[in-house]
Amino acid sequence: MGSDDWRSCSDNEDYLQDGNEDDDEEDCYSSGFLSKLQFRKDISKARWVDDLAMAEVVEKKGKMWVTMGIVRNGNTYCSIEETLFLIEIGALHVLDGNDIHLSLKELYEKLSNGKSGCYWELFEVYKHLRSLGYVVGRHGIPWSVKGQQIKSGTCSLEGSQESNEMLEMEPKDENSVIELFNNMQITDVSPAFNVYLPNSKFRKSSPGDPSFVLYISRCSPPSRVEIEALERKHGAIPFKFCHVENGRVSFFSLAKTELPVLP
Repeated sequence: MGSDDWRSCSDNEDYLQDGNEDDDEEDCYSSGFLSKLQFRKDISKARWVDDLAMAEVVEKKGKMWVTMGIVRNGNTYCSIEETLFLIEIGALHVLDGNDIHLSLKELYEKLSNGKSGCYWELFEVYKHLRSLGYVVGRHGIPWSVKGQQIKSGTCSLEGSQESNEMLEMEPKDENSVIELFNNMQITDVSPAFNVYLPNSKFRKSSPGDPSFVLYISRCSPPSRVEIEALERKHGAIPFKFCHVENGRVSFFSLAKTELPVLP
């Protein structure tokens, strides 16, 4: 591999391509900056399920459900980041098991306890992409699986299962390299979201390949070993990196260049 040309952009730069501006179901997310606790006439309702660390939707209103929530056994469930996002834009009310309304502060506390497979920086990334109009789903979690029940822990963002699958695909003499990547993936670079361009024809039952897979880089940029492993894993599907610092969301992509041999 030649030199890695790091290109970064953040906030509203045109690195993230603009989608179809006529997509009605995404119009409410296109402002770029969302004020908390907006008020709407039609508000959906959900019930928080502690064992799943998700919200089960009990009353749907609005078009956003075409691109939000996963479907299991006919029921729709929202991850913690989807739940918080919808509450902040005033599109969802969440109740506990006793039908008591949960405040935004209480949901923030559930995010901070680490049981949901999400954390604050990840939520900021999700909110940023959704506010730009992108369709965003957790990586490795199917939108819809017919007849499959949702289980506790299915929305974990840890990459151990994916790493094991990658290990099985690699030649045995490269196991040590992939094991190194496997160990680093959890602590430094981890897959977070499948990201799709705004699309009025999007269907959870057949979403197709994502426009790119987004990885969260928590510390230093990914190493060459990590990048090459990801290239083998994803094939033709692009992948990008994201870093959050002091509330600023930055995205990175890579390009290969051939350096001339100097005399």
